[in-house]
Amino acid sequence: MSDLFERVTADQDIFKKILSKVPGFSGYIERQNRRAADKLLRETIAARFEEVWQHISQLQRDFISQGLISYVDDLEAAAILFRQFIDRIRTAAYGYAGFFDAVKVNQEELTSIYQYDLAMLTMVDEVNHAVDNVETSMGTDGLPASIRHLTTLARQSVETFNRRSEVILGNSQATSQ
Repeated sequence: MSDLFERVTADQDIFKKILSKVPGFSGYIERQNRRAADKLLRETIAARFEEVWQHISQLQRDFISQGLISYVDDLEAAAILFRQFIDRIRTAAYGYAGFFDAVKVNQEELTSIYQYDLAMLTMVDEVNHAVDNVETSMGTDGLPASIRHLTTLARQSVETFNRRSEVILGNSQATSQ
């Protein structure tokens, strides 16, 4: 996670570097960098899962062309969950709370958010493997199990993002009480 933050920080132009020397302004620059890093991270996660979703869509077309129509709906369940996951990642607000924002994220919560982000990134490899398994299982007795496994991973992806959101929302509810 810190690599993304460092990448964004390294890309600061000369104007931002000068302004970072102004008292009080460096905190603003750091928050902007965190927001940019968060945006870059979530765009990366969404793009990788978009590739997964496209692969699943291609598999559905392959199922139809091979006469495996009875499995298309089962695979569609996973596709819908991944689409929901991708859309949530893309439409969630970027960044972390500023000083006067209603929702404040402390360092412990930020660490927890980064752990969920890492889990989503590493989940891509497992999901890609599961999609490949569905593809190689076509025409075998293992196909239903491979589709169920993929659907389970799709559900876990959505749940991981929901838990990430709960970290922020849970904090929001605590600060408003």
